[in-house]
Amino acid sequence: MLPFLSRWRERRILRHHPIAEADWLAVLARSEPIRRLDASDQARLRVLATLLLHDKSLEPVQGLELDPGKRAWLAALACLPILKLGMHWYRGWHSFVIYPDTFVPEREYVDEAGVVHRHHTPLHGEAWEQGPVILAWEAVARAGESHNVVIHEMAHKLDMLNGGANGFPPLHARMNRRAWVRVLGSAFRQLEQRVREGYPPPLDPYGLENPGEFFAVASEAFFEAPRRLRNFSPELYQQLSLFYRQRPIAE
Repeated sequence: MLPFLSRWRERRILRHHPIAEADWLAVLARSEPIRRLDASDQARLRVLATLLLHDKSLEPVQGLELDPGKRAWLAALACLPILKLGMHWYRGWHSFVIYPDTFVPEREYVDEAGVVHRHHTPLHGEAWEQGPVILAWEAVARAGESHNVVIHEMAHKLDMLNGGANGFPPLHARMNRRAWVRVLGSAFRQLEQRVREGYPPPLDPYGLENPGEFFAVASEAFFEAPRRLRNFSPELYQQLSLFYRQRPIAE
C-alpha cells in the first residue's frame, strides 16, 4: 500500500473507531509497562491498538462477553511487542479466539510403533502459524502478575514469520545472526543450570521446553520485568532490545 493511502486509511480508522478516553486511561492504570512509556510512545501504542481492533477479529466463545474496555486492554498488550516494529509484523492472520478460562485442545500423535495417542492439556494461550491467536480471558485479565500470556503468544507470532516457532524470528538487517544464536543458547543453558541447582529461576522455567518457548518467555520478561531480565543476562536483554527496537531502560 502506498504511504499516502496507508496514512489516509490510518486516519480514517482513528477517526471512526477510536478507543474511548476512559478505556485508555483504564489500560494505563492497569499496566506498568505501558505507564513506563513516554507520552509519544503511549500515543503510538494507542494508535496501534486501535488499528488492531479494526484489522483483527476478537471472537469470544463459550458465553464470554468483551466490552470495549476489555478489548482495549487486550489490544494494548498485543501491540506492545510491535510498538517500534509496526502493524505489518502481524500480517498473515486475522483473529483472536478468547475463551473465558483455560481451554483444552485435543492433540493426536502417532508413536514409533504406529500407536495413536490422544492427550488433553489445559492451556492459557496458543498461537497457530497462519491461524488465530487463542487466549483464556482469565489469564489475559491477570497479565502482569509475573506472566503475560498476550505478549507470550504475540512473540510466537513474530517468531513464526520465519516458519515455525523456533526462537529465531526475522532479525533486522544490522543484527548478527550468530550473536543471536549464541546469546539465546547461552541464556537457555544458564536458566537450565539455575533450575537444576534449585535456585529461584529468573525466568519462567517453561521457557526450557524448547527455543521457541524460551524466546516467548524472555519476551514476556523483557516487557514486564526488564531489570530482572537484564540482571539475569545483559546480553539477552541487549539482543531483545535490538529486535524489538526498544530503548534500554535507565540504570
